[in-house]
Amino acid sequence: MTDNERTPDHDEIVRVVQGYVEGFQGGMIKLREAFHEDAWILALDADGAFSKDLVSDRFARWAASHRAVRGRIIQVTQAGEVASVLLGFDNTENLADSWVDVLALIKLDGVWKITHKSAVHSSRADWAKPQ
Repeated sequence: MTDNERTPDHDEIVRVVQGYVEGFQGGMIKLREAFHEDAWILALDADGAFSKDLVSDRFARWAASHRAVRGRIIQVTQAGEVASVLLGFDNTENLADSWVDVLALIKLDGVWKITHKSAVHSSRADWAKPQ
């Protein structure tokens, strides 16, 4: 594929990821729709502290945060029924507190779900800082 070509399910994959981003505006339902129930998160914060959880254990906190965030799709890759998305997760009120996510997705029974999230604070990923 060239840089101009889209993956076959590009729009559907991006829609799922956008639902995850919108979940931070009080959208518990959107978070449940975006993530597989057994999805995990592995993350490094600005200080380099590592954390891991079931993503669903963070839903209530994320939905209640009402953080002003913008999802910036950097790259979408698809190989059949598996995909990955590199996402700039930009805090629009404080760009210094933004994140970079690598999301793994799988298509189950015709529906894309995020199965894993690796996240790093943007201060640890200079090339992907918000613009």
